[in-house]
Parts: sequence; C-alpha cells; structure tokens
Amino acid sequence: MAAGRARRLLGSLWIALLLGQPDPAGAAARSGSQSLLTGSLVRTFTPFYFLVEPMDILSVRGASVIMNCSAYCETSPKIEWKKDGTFLNLVSDDRRQLLPDGSLLINSVVHSKHNKPDEGYYQCVATVESLGTIVSRTAKLTVAGLPRFTSQPESSSVYKGNSAILNCEVNVDLAPFVRWEQDRQPLFLDDRVFKLPSGALIISNATDTDGGLYRCIIESGGTPKYSDEAELKILPDPEVPQNLMFVRQPSSLTKVTGQSAVFPCVAVGFPTPYIRWTRNEEELITEGYERFLLLAGGSLEISDVMEEDVGTYTCIADNGNETIEAQAELTVQVPPEFLKRPANIYAHESMDIVFECEVTGKPTPTVKWVKNGDMVIPSDYFKIVKEHNLQVLGLVKSDEGFYQCIAENDVGNAQAGAQLIILDLDVAIPTLPPTSLTSATNDHLAPATTGPLPSAPRDVVATLVSTRFIRLTWRTPVSDPQGDNLTYSIFYTKEGINRERVENTSRPGETQVTIQNLMPETVYVFRVVAQNKHGPGESSVPLKVATQPEVQLPGPAPNIRAYASSPTSVSVTWETPLSGNGEIQNYKLYYMEKGQDTEQDVDVGGLSYTINGLKKYTEYSFRVVAYNKHGPGVSTQDVVVRTLSDVPSAPPQNLTLEVRNSKSIMLHWQPPPPGTHSGQITGYKIRYRKVSRKSDVTESIGGTQLFQLIEGLERGTEYSFRVAALTVNGTGPATDWVSAETFESDLDETRVPEVPSSLHVRPLVTSIVVSWTPPENQNIVVRGYAIGYGIGSPHAQTIKVDYKQRYYTIENLDPSSHYVITLKAFNNVGEGIPLYESAVTRPHSDTSEVDLFVINAPYTPVPDPSPMMPPVGVQASILSHDTIRITWADNSLPKNQKITDARYYTVRWKTNIPANTKYKTANATTLSYLVTGLKPNTLYEFSVMVTKGRRSSTWSMTAHGTTFELVPTSPPKDVTVVSKEGKPRTIIVNWQPPSEANGKITGYIIYYSTDVNAEIHDWVIEPVVGNRLTHQIQELTLDTPYYFKIQARNSKGMGPMSEAVQFRTPKAESSDKMPNDQASGSAGRGSRPVDVGPDYKPPLGGSNSPHGSPTSPLDSNMLLVIIVSVGVITIVIVVIVAVFCTRRTTSHQKKKRAACKSVNGSHKYKGNSKDVKPPDLWIHHERLELKPIDKSPDPNPIMTDTPIPRNSQDITPVDNSMDSNIHQRRNSYRGHESEDSMSTLAGRRGMRPKMMMPFDSQPPQQSVRNTPSTDTMPASSSQTCADHQDPESTTGSYLANAQEEDSAQNLPTAHVRPSHPLKSFAVPAVPPAGSTYDPALPSTPLLTQQASNHPVHSVKTASIGTLGRTRPPMPVVVPSAPDVQETTRMLEDSESNYEPDELTKEMAHLEGLMKDLNAITTA
Repeated sequence: MAAGRARRLLGSLWIALLLGQPDPAGAAARSGSQSLLTGSLVRTFTPFYFLVEPMDILSVRGASVIMNCSAYCETSPKIEWKKDGTFLNLVSDDRRQLLPDGSLLINSVVHSKHNKPDEGYYQCVATVESLGTIVSRTAKLTVAGLPRFTSQPESSSVYKGNSAILNCEVNVDLAPFVRWEQDRQPLFLDDRVFKLPSGALIISNATDTDGGLYRCIIESGGTPKYSDEAELKILPDPEVPQNLMFVRQPSSLTKVTGQSAVFPCVAVGFPTPYIRWTRNEEELITEGYERFLLLAGGSLEISDVMEEDVGTYTCIADNGNETIEAQAELTVQVPPEFLKRPANIYAHESMDIVFECEVTGKPTPTVKWVKNGDMVIPSDYFKIVKEHNLQVLGLVKSDEGFYQCIAENDVGNAQAGAQLIILDLDVAIPTLPPTSLTSATNDHLAPATTGPLPSAPRDVVATLVSTRFIRLTWRTPVSDPQGDNLTYSIFYTKEGINRERVENTSRPGETQVTIQNLMPETVYVFRVVAQNKHGPGESSVPLKVATQPEVQLPGPAPNIRAYASSPTSVSVTWETPLSGNGEIQNYKLYYMEKGQDTEQDVDVGGLSYTINGLKKYTEYSFRVVAYNKHGPGVSTQDVVVRTLSDVPSAPPQNLTLEVRNSKSIMLHWQPPPPGTHSGQITGYKIRYRKVSRKSDVTESIGGTQLFQLIEGLERGTEYSFRVAALTVNGTGPATDWVSAETFESDLDETRVPEVPSSLHVRPLVTSIVVSWTPPENQNIVVRGYAIGYGIGSPHAQTIKVDYKQRYYTIENLDPSSHYVITLKAFNNVGEGIPLYESAVTRPHSDTSEVDLFVINAPYTPVPDPSPMMPPVGVQASILSHDTIRITWADNSLPKNQKITDARYYTVRWKTNIPANTKYKTANATTLSYLVTGLKPNTLYEFSVMVTKGRRSSTWSMTAHGTTFELVPTSPPKDVTVVSKEGKPRTIIVNWQPPSEANGKITGYIIYYSTDVNAEIHDWVIEPVVGNRLTHQIQELTLDTPYYFKIQARNSKGMGPMSEAVQFRTPKAESSDKMPNDQASGSAGRGSRPVDVGPDYKPPLGGSNSPHGSPTSPLDSNMLLVIIVSVGVITIVIVVIVAVFCTRRTTSHQKKKRAACKSVNGSHKYKGNSKDVKPPDLWIHHERLELKPIDKSPDPNPIMTDTPIPRNSQDITPVDNSMDSNIHQRRNSYRGHESEDSMSTLAGRRGMRPKMMMPFDSQPPQQSVRNTPSTDTMPASSSQTCADHQDPESTTGSYLANAQEEDSAQNLPTAHVRPSHPLKSFAVPAVPPAGSTYDPALPSTPLLTQQASNHPVHSVKTASIGTLGRTRPPMPVVVPSAPDVQETTRMLEDSESNYEPDELTKEMAHLEGLMKDLNAITTA
C-alpha cells in the first residue's frame, strides 16, 4: 500500500514538473485551491473571509465605541459599513470614521429621548473588485437610557442573623452601572453583601455593623443620579418564633447560552431559615459543582448557562418549624450555529447547483441567502429547497461570485459563505461531481481531443406534451448515422429568457429525453447538441413547444370556522374558494371525533352546515373540500371544537355508607362512568333524609372529592342518602337511596374492643358455620369482626366482616380436617382480644347435620342461618389495564331488579400470583361494582355475596377476568456485563426481566455507547427477540469504557430504560489476535485495508493521482509486472506444497505417537493454553479447505442499519457459514451483504472482499475416546490414547476440549476437513474431529470471528481475494512467534513427525520466497 502511494506521489511530481507547477505537497497544503491537469488550467477558489466580525455592544451617552471588523483576501479588500441596511457615508462624517483594519470608530455616542442616531444594527461589507462581496453578521449597538429609578430603597428592619433586601430597580441597560453606598461611603461587596443583576442589594446574616443609611447611585456617564436614602435597623433575636416568609422570591428567567442566571431567594423568620434548591423536583447539589453557586442568603447563581439547564427551580426555606417554597422557570435560548456550511462549487453554464446550509438554534433560526452582498430573491431559477438550501437552475456566467447563508433568530445571527466558479465548457470539472450538483447535471465533459465533431441532430420533435413535462425525440446526426457512441445535451429555456438549463441523456446512443418540472401553459425553446469523444457538435434548430394548460381544481375554502351550538351539535361556516376555473358544484364536510380514526362526511350545498347527534363535551375535528366539474379540490386545514357541556347523564357509582358515631355518617362513592360526564365535574350534591320523614330532605354540595362526612345527625336514627354529580350546567341524575342508622350513643374508640361474648362453630363437610355475639361492653365502637382460621393454626387465612354480622360460613375447606378458628372484634384503633375455637370438618361420607359443641364454652344456640340466595350471573368485564367492572343479578329481587330495602353486596377478589394473596373486599349497594387499582395482565377471580340485616348469602360462583396488558413500567433488573473468557473484544450482557412487565415480554433492546451523555438516538442499538436474558456483542474496541442500557418491550410498547452500566473492555488482545501482527506494505495492523472513511469515493476513471491526474503508463506497467510476478510465485509455492504432500509419512504408528503426545500433554497447557502462540511463518495446513464466502442469511426484519461502527473494523463485515444444521442468529443492526453486494461495496470504498484462511495460534488439545461418538466430553487431566486405531476409521471419535468454552463464535470460512493431504508445519498430525457445533449464545458479529470449538482452536484470517475472480494481490498477515518456552515445547511435540534437517531446509526455502515477494512489492 505504501509502495503504491509512493508511486502515485512520484507520478504526480513528475507531471507537475513537466508543466511547471509547484510540488503536490505544497499544492495540497493550500486550503481551498486545487489545480487540475485536464487540457487547460482551472481557476482556483480564492480565500476570502472575515477574520473579525462585529459583536453586540452596550454603551452610554458620550462614550466612544469601536465596532471591530477585519477581512482576509490575497487582494486587500475594500471595507464599508451599513447601519440598519443602509451604507454609511463616512467621508463627511466627523464623529464616525473607518480605522485602517476596517473597524468602525464612533466618537461621543449621541443619544436622547427623540434623537438616537447611533443606536441600531451595524454590518461590515468587504469587497474585492472582479471577485465579489461578502457581508459580516449584524451587530446591535445599544445605548443605555437616561438614569431613572423604577423602584428605590425603603427603610426596613431585620433580626440579627436574618437576610435583608434593599430594592433599587433600574432599566436593564443601566443595571451594570449601579453601585451602593452605606452612610454616604462606597459599600464594599463580598459573599455576604452582594448586588443582584437588577441592581437590588441583598445583605445576608445581618450584623450590627450593617445598620445605617443606604442609597444606590447610577453612574452612566455624566452626573451621577442618587436614589432616596433608606435606613436599615438591626433588631436583636426575638424570644418567640417568627413566621417564615419570603421577602424576595425567584422570578422566571430567559437566558442565552453562555450567560449567567441569578435566582434571588431571600426568606426571613426565627429561627433563621436554611435555603436549599431543587431542579425539576430533584435535589440540586451545589457543593463541588463549578457552574451552580449558592450565594449567601440562599440565592442561586448559574454561570455559563447551558441548554440542559432548562427546568423548574424551586427555592425551599426551612427553619425547623415550617417550610415554604417558591418556584421559577429557566428558559435557555441558543444563537444560530452551523451544522453544515456551504461548500465551494465548480460548475459549467446551464448546470443546476445546490448550496447546502444546515443550522440549529433556539428559537429555530430563519435563513436567507446573499450573493455578493445582495439579498437573493427566490424566483423560478433561484429556489430555497429543503428549508435552508439554495438551488440555482440553469447557471449563467453572471452567477459567479460569493454566496452567503445568513441564519438569524431572536438572540443572534451568523453567516457562512462559499464561492461559485463557472468553468468554460472545454475545461472539465476538477473532482468528482460534488454532492451539491443535482442528478440531472452531474455528467461533466472530459478533456477535449482533436477530431471531427458531430453535426446537428435531425428532426427534433415533441412526441408527448403535458402540463408539466415534455418528451423530445430526434434522429442521429448526418455525420454519424449509427450514433452508438454519441451522447446528447438538451438545452431549454422559457421563451424570452436568456438563462438556459441543460438535461443530459442517461446513456450513449439514446435519442429521447423527458424534461420535467415545467410550468403549465408556458412556451419553451429546446435545442439538442450531440457530443462525441472530441467534444460537443452543432446545435439543432431551436424548437418551440407550449405546455398544456393545467386543469384547475378548487383551492381550500378560506376562513373555515366551527363553533358548538349545543351539547350535541356544531355549526361550521366557510367562504368560497379563491381559486378554480370552474363553478363550485358542492362541498363535502368531513368530521371526526378526536382520538378516533373513522372520518364521517356529509354533502353540503351552501357555505354553512350544522351537524347534530354528536357526543356531549367531546372534541371533534372538521374540514371542508370543494368540488367543481374537474373533481375534489384541496382540503382545508382541520379545525377542532368541543361540543358544549351538559348535566351528567348517569349517577355516581358505588355509593357506600359508614357510620362514624351517633351523629355522623361517612359517604364514599365513585364518579359516573366515563363518557357520561357531559362536561367537567365541578362537585357533587348530596341529599339525605330520615327514613321516617321522607318529605324533609336536606341538601349538601361538596367539592370534587369522592367522600363526604355528614354531621349533626340524630342518635339512633336511620337516614337515607343519595348523591348526584354537578357540572356548570346543573345536576345530573342521582343514585338510589341508600340507608344507614346512627349509633344510639357515642361510643368509645380510644381503645380496642373487648373479646366477643361467645363463639360457636358448626362444622360441615367442606365448610364451617361460625356464629358469635358481640362484646359485653357495648360502649366501645366495633367496626367489624376478623375471623381467622387454618389447619392447626388460625393464622392461615383471615376474613373481615361487617359489625352487624353475627354469623359467617367459611367455605372451601378440606373434609376430615382439624381447624382452629379465632374471632376478634376491631375498630380504627386496632384488633381486640381473640376468642378461640376448634372444629373437625365432616368426612365425605358423613351427611349428618349434628352440631358440634365445644367443651367449657358457654352454650349459645346457633341461629337458623336461613341464608339468602347468593347473587347469580356474576360477570367480569375488562375495561382497562387496572379496571374491571363486576355485574351480577339477584334472584331474591323482583324481576325489575329494583332494590327497595337496605341490603348491600360484598364483592371480593384476588389473584393467585403470588399464591398467598389475600382477598380484597368492597361493599356495593347496586348490582355492579367498578374494581380499580388492579395489576396489568393479571388474572383475577371475583365472587359476590348479599347481606340483608343479619342474614347473608354464601359467596356466588366465581367469575374470572384478566386485565389488559400495559407497557412495562419498570426497567430490566440486575444488568451485568462480563467479558467473554479469552475474547476481550466480546462481551456478554445478562439481565433479569422487569419487576413490572405488565404483559408477555416479546423482546429487549440493548443500547450502548462510549459516551454516557450522548443523545439516546446516537447510541448503538441491539435488538433481542423473545424473552432471552443474555446477549453477546462482538468486536468492541479494547481498553474502552462502554455504557449499556436495556429496555423491555411487550405488545403495548417499550418500557423504561435501565440505569447505565459501565464496563471497560480489557487492555490485552486474546491469544487469537497476535500482538505482533504486521502486514506488508502500509495497510497497518492486521490485514485490514487502509481506513479511508465511509464517505470516501474513488476518483472517476480508475486510480487517479492525488490531484486527479490519470494513472501514468509507468504505473500501469509496474502494476502488470507485480501481478504477473505474484502469479508466478504463487505457482511455485503450490508446487513446493505439493512436494510436501508427497513426502508426508504414511506411518500410522508415528501419527498415533504424535497424537498421544499432544493429548497427554494437553493438561500441561490447560491453564494457559490461550496464551500459546505459533512461531513466525508456521502455517497450519492440516485438513485445510478453501471455500467461497457463503451468502449471508436474511437479516432479522425488525433490524435497521446502525450508522455508528463499533470500531475501524466495521467497514467490511464478512459472513461465514457452515453446515445447514448450524443455526446462527445475527442480531446486528448492520445489514449483512451478499458476496456480490459486498464486492461492489468494496470496490466503491477501495477494498476487497475477504476469504478467511485459518492459521494456527496454538496446538490442538483433544480428548480421545476408544468408541466412536459425537457426544461432547470435557477434557480431564487423565487422558487415554488409542494406540492401534486407524485415523480414517475413527471419524467423529475425537472431541475438542474447548468446544463448550467458545461455542458461540462464528465458524471460519476456510473449513477443516479430515481428507486434506497437506502436512502441518506447526503441530503433529492429529486425527480428525467429528464434534458438532452448538452456539451457546447468539452473537452479533461486525467482523466475523472464528469458532474455537474446532480442532483448530483459533484461526487467523488473511485476505487472499475471492476465488475465481481476478484481484490484485493483498497483503498476507504473518503471525509472530510465541514465547521461547512455548516455542520449545511445541518443537518438542513435533519431533515425531519431521527430521530437523528436513524442516530447516523447507523453512529456509520458504523464507527465501517471502524475501523475493517483499523485494518485488517494495520496488
């Protein structure tokens, strides 16, 4: 490679000397200029740019100001100045003058209320005659106004140790000129006493010396202006705590990047408060952070503001007794910055070009273009494309000059320019067509040679004329009737316009072209010019063609308006479209509910329409399309309107009552069902009455909370309640009446209830009926009873029932089992003393109903349960990921299912995951209940029971429902990254599923980057399909810190990312990457070609010199000699290898001894076998077979290309594959290329596709078994050897002991087969292995690795070209020698196969061949 570059450089020097040009190195060093040797000299780009541009300045009256400006060009430029877009006449100006370097000096700035001649926007203009003009950025000169106070300091007092603030608010322009005095003496500012940017003074930790008279002064030139004096008194510490309050709160700020921001925050109180800050509700650490500084008193200063500082800042004052907060927003603006600057362009006349310009900023900048100092006005030939780029169509000579892209937003502006040079037609464009040339004109002329030129093409006609395109055809010129080698250029322009555009035919011999992007109903003039290898010929006779008029469809209807006329109707109005050459026939009004995807339409004859039957208080979008005789026109923009609100259409849900005491009852309910609110719920109306006096109804209106405590009730009285929802329109329907009775007396709830007075159990086969009586002390509140039961222990299950209940049936028990039962009364304080009983359930065969009485228990008769019928038809309707509606029917109710008594229903539910989950219960007074707060994607079982007075039913049949899935709400857990043993460039990522998967995990995405602060879209991503919890990533850069994040996905989407996990790859390469790898030439380390970057494109026409000159004949001859020499040497090497093959020993006994020696010695290398390296020039040919690169499998369809390569080896990925039973998953985001596409890519990048040739990096280590088998067996320290086993008959009986260790690696392209006759230079002959490959982990190779579970443990790849194709020679990697001890050990192992003299002779011969090859390639 180095030799090739040297030859090209010498060739370029030789040509340059012939033409009297400077040396290429010097030419290359000149920025922006290039010389091309294409028949005549090419004009070079002239460096012309600003060294210094003016900046924004704040000045005061009477001061002198300098606006800096300096421009560079080889010819000294002329500098002029513009103010507010108008050139300044500096010749007759006595106050403003131009300095020698181009800067503008303004003496004694003038500024008054009505005369501000100096304030404004200034711009520097630099001009070089016959070259062009450039303009600088605009700079604003601001003059501070007259001194004026908007607020002045006021007398105040402050407790010692607290903070005080003295206001002195002035204009923002004058704030820098404010200073303070204490007792008429200048005040020294420090960390404790400081001035805010607004001019106000803050004194923190006040002391007695801070007392005195204060005033502020504005010194902006001229006479200082003094404020009123204010006295500050320092008070001693108060003896009693003082309320905490802010005397100055932070206010929201807008800053430009690089500026400083100060959030004042001053609080007073006793004890003295402590100030801390949060940003976006996260604690802000100011200690040890350079940019965030906590000023004395608690104010926060942010220096060098950055875009990521945006957020809500909260000042929190705390003095131990109370805490107060104040918030402010920080908004950051960014001046325009160029992401892509315009580039210089060479072009020919009639070409189309594009100057590219990409900018960023906040607010988003606007872009305008300037040519030679004048604004570019968009027209048919100057167009702004892709928002910021300038396209110039049909170039003419006058378009030459300097073009500048000027970006501007509210906080700044910037400019960047480029030069356009238009070459003569006989001068070729210097380099490959740059990206700024459009596809229609990227063909350029080759150097003209002498010879006959073609005559004019004949019979140019327009065969197809449309509104916006024309197809032209013609016949070949008379001078060349065949015309196979002719290309054609079609020049066209609007009639009366002298700016021609050109379109070239796509291939030689083509005699037709389609000209597109024309204007309708416009006359164009076309002419055709033929071109052969000598240059362009005569032009055809101009042809005038008029495009057809375009059918005009109606434009969008203007002024479309929509307004809600009622809760269910919207009126839409619009006006007649302004465009269209046909009468409007009708309109179509489209409307759609917001959030839906189904659009409805209605035909309208007029200019308004009212749509009825809409949903209440719902957003709809509307648009209108006008129709004429040609069809539908352009749609209007969508207008969105919400229908009016109305009273709710359904009552609240699940109203329940809880008696608190003798005078109050707590109500709980849930809102009306979604879709029935008909507006914003503003509150709830509660109506209640005594059951005995139904006419006396009391109303209470509450807020939007879902509970209300009704107080002031009478003792021992039954009340009925109902609740209705309110909107601004009124009251909706109310719930049914629900009743509850207050207590007879105010009971005590300061202690737990006493023990129940009795407990009785009645066992059945699978249930036990439990009955009890309340505690004897009736003066303590009992809110319910807790029943515990279990086999041998009462703590296995617990059920809570209402305080009114006196019996309960425990269901689903095991027959013939001994249960212990406990009963406790409870209230809001806690649970009381338990009462214990035990019972044995009946056996299956026992159907008797004999009561079981417990000895020593007072006898309590069991009340006849006469249980109510349980609810039937229980159904679970899944509404969302956390909500299920339970409905049921009650057969004990009338047919209309109307509840008229005081019964209530208890709904219970649970999930079986985890297994010991307890039931949750809720009471309802209607035949449905909305269960909320459930877990996503979880199966729940529900059952219902009814209670009326002291009677209850058993639980109903269960209903089941599984909540909908939700995106994972927690990231994958326990993310770990480990290096793969022996493969430092390969890592294995392991993790655990997220705690809250909320559904079936369908895959994961691994993000990794070397920059933890990079935008997430800049991280490399690796998809993992399915629910696997491990993944392998290959070919990472050594000794580099990587950061990894993982997110899980299910059918609903992606979950949150895990925290970044850092992992640094090891420093040392593994044993299969030789540390001393060297390639001949200059390819660098390994056999990888020189990395010229992904954007490199080879010069057109083969191998060009650095300056674009064609390859010299000398280079071609030299290349031919090298190719022939390499071919001859290759043949000689093959002959020598064949000689080796014929001299290979046929003694099986020798092979057996060699194999045994290798096997028995393998345990010696077990600990460090990966460090063994072969000696120089030892190439292991044992069982070697070359095989063309297989087509890679189709990439996973969910993967996309990742534009970030992991390292420099990512340029040419090589895919390897072996037998069809080996399945390898390639999860790389880089798509895999086939052999053909890869060779095309390689040609485009100056690289070649690779074949992989394995070179041994360590001797094989094998375990040998006497019986043929393909089962894997780990190598052990005690190994046996088959002494009399024929190697050809034992295929499959030998196993690689490292098979499991590296089984996930990809297989080499060069396969090892048991039938190859070549000998091994490196190790003794070993019987072939029949082991199978089973990749343990999926891998993502960027450059495919080799499988080490092959008997050849590690292979080294070398590029030797693709078989069957003519390729120039590539450098071959020669492995380096191992350490002396290991080399000696390997030589000892190989004694049994070769004699020393024989080996020495062959090695010497091979070294001689290599020296000859090196001599030829370096010549």
